[in-house]
Amino acid sequence: MKTKKVAFLGVFLALALILSYVESLIPFYFGIPGVKLGLTNLIVVVMLYLCGTKEAFAISMLRIMLSGFLFGNMFSILYSAAGGLLSFLVMYALKRTHKLKVISISVAGGVSHNIGQLIVAAFVVETYNIFYYMPVLIFAGALTGFLIGILGQEFIFRFQKVFREHEMSEERD
Repeated sequence: MKTKKVAFLGVFLALALILSYVESLIPFYFGIPGVKLGLTNLIVVVMLYLCGTKEAFAISMLRIMLSGFLFGNMFSILYSAAGGLLSFLVMYALKRTHKLKVISISVAGGVSHNIGQLIVAAFVVETYNIFYYMPVLIFAGALTGFLIGILGQEFIFRFQKVFREHEMSEERD
């Protein structure tokens, strides 16, 4: 792996951890427990488009583990891993179709992240009654996914040139 690529991945991981920390500080509460803005999903969406699937997946999983150890606990790692993995798989599959734009893929990622966490919660609390909460979480995931998608689309548009120049300089090296 080239050193420039490792440096880019390190920057993305650092950004994801910073956003995770910032999100833990934001008192975002609408009477819906567990709903967050999903700021770190911005990094995953941008990486899917600019860096590649393997890189985006690696940074996503590393961020979940590290932020869980730094700012959370084992349950937060479990919930985040379930949501992050399902969200990543859905976004990856939809991106491969080449039929949806960044915002739609981000919305699907936000919704599937909440569904993944809800599935784990049902196993942890050992009741399926928790699925009555799903419509609220689907709405929240769609809303936050939409907002993250707008930001992601703008970041991708603005940074594509930087990444093209980076790829061209690697080819010359």
